[in-house]
Amino acid sequence: MVAAAPAGGPMRILLLTTGLKLGGAEQQVAALARQFGTLGHTVAIVSLTPGCDVAIPDSATVEMLDMRKTPLSMATALARARNFVRRWRPDVIHAHMVHANLFARVLGLLCRNVPIICSAHSAQEGGQLRMLAYRLTDGLATHNTHVSESGKQAMVAAGAVPASHISVMPNGIDTARFRPDNATGRQLRAALRIPAEVPLVLNVGRLAAEKNQAGLIDAFALARRDSGGTPARLLIVGEGPERASLQARIREHGLQHAVTLAGARGDIPALLNAADLFVLSSVVEGLPLALAEALACGCPVVATDAAGAMELMGETGTIVPVADTLALAAAIRDALRLGRGTDAAQWSRRQRITDHFDLDLVARRWLTLYADAKRSVRAPQTRPA
Repeated sequence: MVAAAPAGGPMRILLLTTGLKLGGAEQQVAALARQFGTLGHTVAIVSLTPGCDVAIPDSATVEMLDMRKTPLSMATALARARNFVRRWRPDVIHAHMVHANLFARVLGLLCRNVPIICSAHSAQEGGQLRMLAYRLTDGLATHNTHVSESGKQAMVAAGAVPASHISVMPNGIDTARFRPDNATGRQLRAALRIPAEVPLVLNVGRLAAEKNQAGLIDAFALARRDSGGTPARLLIVGEGPERASLQARIREHGLQHAVTLAGARGDIPALLNAADLFVLSSVVEGLPLALAEALACGCPVVATDAAGAMELMGETGTIVPVADTLALAAAIRDALRLGRGTDAAQWSRRQRITDHFDLDLVARRWLTLYADAKRSVRAPQTRPA
């Protein structure tokens, strides 16, 4: 069903992103584009960098700027973006991630009367130079958002933005796609040749230092040892620069038979329904989408206290300190003893996400913010009598 837009009718929404490679922020851009189209709005996606690994809806207009880190390339990309905006005539420009945020603010100087919304997705948007760049250009943004309260507070504390000029807008989860489905989970376990009695631990994320899958492998090894050599399996889904070092870590523990680096996969909902436990081991996050997807599928979760994890989980899982291998191992061991639990327990975990992070709910909140920003930018300026 197509719903009406906020007062003023359908909008033309330009989503500006640093890139469209596989990552949480990038997937959120694609998900919002799909949902905005479903709700009757017209969407364009402009990416600063080339390449696309996420599912962009056919209805969206896509423009790749192919920008590189040279002054000439940046100037060329800015000119191309300005021409695109003048031709496409968006009602709002919504930028995602630090490079796109800063780019959008400069673009706004060249395209007057278009509100500029800037969204940060990580609790660590960068060092002092980036924070200074945010601060110096803050007046060019109509409004700023962060995906989590802890991330918002970090940006305010760093002096990147005044507290009055930033709000929290969480990522949204497609709860129609991510939902409990025990039959599909059983089928996938059979396809993976993992018997029903063998506990399966799942991690989904880019193989990068900030995701700390090395610490997860260490903790998993300890949990197996402390459980008397339980035959548990660990499946790590994703790709990234840490693959070789993680493979070496697996060999060091002698866990080649128990830990698998599965690469990128397109069946994450099925994997989450096949798993007995999802573990987030990150040291840096913004609002970890994979954790929300696990909860939406009813999967038990253990997570480090990275930014946004507690906000997503509430009382539905176990939180341990960041980079505490012993605590993570103990939490994994205890959670595996309990298993997935009853159907009621699974649906209770899902309820946390459907109540607060459902994609349709989040998209409608964005539309309200866009409409407010549009009115504030285009409202006539009153003069003193």
